[in-house]
Amino acid sequence: MTRALVLGGGGPVGIAWESGLIAGLAQGGVDLGQADFILGTSAGSFVGVRLAMGESAATLANAVFADAERAVRNVHRSGRRPPDLTNLMRLMARAQEAGRDPAEARAELGAYALAADTMTEEAFIETFGRSFASLPEGTWPERGFACTAVDAETGAFQVWTKESGVGVTRAVAASCSMPGVHPPVTLQGKRWFDGGGRSSTNADLAAGHEVVVIVAVRLSDWTPGGALARLFARLDEEVAILTDGGARVATLLPDDASRAAMGGNLMDFQNRAAAARAGLTQGLAAAAELKGCWG
Repeated sequence: MTRALVLGGGGPVGIAWESGLIAGLAQGGVDLGQADFILGTSAGSFVGVRLAMGESAATLANAVFADAERAVRNVHRSGRRPPDLTNLMRLMARAQEAGRDPAEARAELGAYALAADTMTEEAFIETFGRSFASLPEGTWPERGFACTAVDAETGAFQVWTKESGVGVTRAVAASCSMPGVHPPVTLQGKRWFDGGGRSSTNADLAAGHEVVVIVAVRLSDWTPGGALARLFARLDEEVAILTDGGARVATLLPDDASRAAMGGNLMDFQNRAAAARAGLTQGLAAAAELKGCWG
């Protein structure tokens, strides 16, 4: 039986929740880190590469808890409010509109990313790369791992794998480069941004595996018929592709307590510890049911 783990986007708060959820599941007897293939998009690429590099699933949230006080102090010291993601969500929803050329829609997101006033690419890599500082250049997990990105100029979608010939530090940074918040990342002479420009999960890329577990972030302010509904409709389509191909699929979304802990802005670092705790509790509660699917 081949098993795939799909980890969707969700900013730093999503990283915290996914880490807590996976840790809780592992402590409950379901180790998603044993997947044959891990696919990460944006925040999910950061969580996924840690698992692919051999970090224990059961302790995945420990780094979030250890860093919680420092993160809150930094927010208070700087006085900066979390970035407003309204315009980004609008553009991402527009990219899913029926009848639009997908690459053209993603190029619109890319133009927004390239024009934004953000920190420099070097500063982003330096800040982001703390988690991978000890890795030699060009490192890629030996186990099956892939992450996604989008060409900021053409809107072309890219799946980075070991065969791509790039290092995991920049590949994951590119996947996590949120338009309007972070600078696009240079790889192979091109600028790349968040793989969520195609889909927040890209779960259809796990086709061919017999069991697929999808971890996806759904915001607390989601309402049927709204702009975000178009983004989540894409996940439903991806699940249908997988099940039509014969896969058993389990989708894990934040429960009510997790959504409340995560708040309405996935870039609010002050919510990371609460999101991780809620994810841990949710994972422990969900483990028994998921065990029959994951094995």
